[in-house]
Amino acid sequence: MPFRPRLLLPLLSASFATAADWPEFRGPDKQGYSAAAGLPTDWNTNFNKNILWKAALPGIGWSSPVVVGDKIYLTTAVPVGGEEKPVVDRSLRALCVSATDGKVIWDKEIFTQAAATAPNIHKKNSHASPTALYENDRLFVHFGHQGTACLNAADGSTVWSTREFAYKPVHGAGGSPVIEGDLLIFNADAESNPAVIALDKTTGKQRWKFERVSDAKRKFSFSTPLVIEVNGKRQLITPGSGVVNALDPATGAEIWKVRYDQGYSVVPRPVYAHGMVFVATGYDKPTVIAIRAAGSGDVTDTHVAWKLEKYAPHNPSMVVVGDELYLVADNGILSCLDAKTGTAHYQERCTGPISASILAADGKLYLQDEKGLSVVVKPGKTYTVLAKNDLAERSLASYGVVGDDLLIRTEQHLWRVGMK
Repeated sequence: MPFRPRLLLPLLSASFATAADWPEFRGPDKQGYSAAAGLPTDWNTNFNKNILWKAALPGIGWSSPVVVGDKIYLTTAVPVGGEEKPVVDRSLRALCVSATDGKVIWDKEIFTQAAATAPNIHKKNSHASPTALYENDRLFVHFGHQGTACLNAADGSTVWSTREFAYKPVHGAGGSPVIEGDLLIFNADAESNPAVIALDKTTGKQRWKFERVSDAKRKFSFSTPLVIEVNGKRQLITPGSGVVNALDPATGAEIWKVRYDQGYSVVPRPVYAHGMVFVATGYDKPTVIAIRAAGSGDVTDTHVAWKLEKYAPHNPSMVVVGDELYLVADNGILSCLDAKTGTAHYQERCTGPISASILAADGKLYLQDEKGLSVVVKPGKTYTVLAKNDLAERSLASYGVVGDDLLIRTEQHLWRVGMK
């Protein structure tokens, strides 16, 4: 498939990610927003419309694509012996793919996972679901309870790796890590004794550990933390079962918390705008809560600005555009809320069942459902669908952005979609 010369991305002259890159889960702002312009609205596999390339990927993984310069990074789990089945040894791997043509540049095994000791995963999970993270020519890959590693992004060689922080998960791993200063931080919300763990990003050694305490009977969750700044001070927002904690990211000391009783299996990454943190509280009945982030101690009764119980997401992360908060329930109903008050402007059927997070870019909202259908929506208080496009392949990963194009990971492929 021919590639457009204007899309060739310049090699980075420095080792750090630029503002145009997509270096971690939900992009450079960590909240699902891209400043890219000229993104495609329509694409079609039958007529090859705006499909720049389609690349087969080894194994299965639901980590989202990470982009730096002309390279794309992903993780995957490849069955040993080549046959995909529920009980099989797996090779947990990191991949570097060319953004120019989708060809694999390097493919490295990071860990081996023995079937005899590997916990079962949920049917909508994979053995490689956490998204990689890039910083300063280093690629951090995380397989939850199976281990964490730091790689040289140029060739995939291992700088350090650790399996010291194993825990007993339920349904596998899901949450991705975040970098703050010299720390790599991730949630380890296990079946019991849930925690948040900070490693020295240069060595992989533990720097601090926060023991999460809540009233939830089911302790497991899968969320990705978010670092924000409130009144000049950094806060690590980390949702878990029954509680969301705001921690001092340097030390792990708690700043504030909000309790939400028995909510468990929390997946969506929080978002922050208008001085409030927006959190979804997980199963069995999710609620979106808006929390004023300037408190201290237990602020459950004092700092919750509003709640939404109808059509809150179990899995997809939300996005804020201007004064509106957009969220999609797992059944495909998209809601547009006044972010400051929680008032619903609309709640409309948009997609089929969906797990991927919403992307806001180029004056549009992009949603990708589990059957491979994308729906492009115009932001605003009135529900307006701009386009629908079907890749007809199972899809659970969230979007990536490369240049002025979209990256979409499906069960067997990675797609680059852009204006031809």
